Amino acid sequence: MKTHQIEIQKFKAASNNIHGQVMFKIDALVSNRTPVDGIEPSSLLVMTEQNARVLMALLKTQLAEFDSKKPKSRHGRHG
Repeated sequence: MKTHQIEIQKFKAASNNIHGQVMFKIDALVSNRTPVDGIEPSSLLVMTEQNARVLMALLKTQLAEFDSKKPKSRHGRHG
């Protein structure tokens, strides 16, 4: 498995699709990451606190959009 370091520079947009996926349009620096002996290889996502806050806001918006497309509960209604 190839591992990378992905450094988020800027979040540009977020959307979701009919497959239940959230997609982000971003500017990022991507570089190969050399595995360290004795540690499970994995990619690393790096961002500033400001970008983390933007990510949180974008995720909240996209999750609300998913929720708005789900059928409303009919619990408590009898006819």
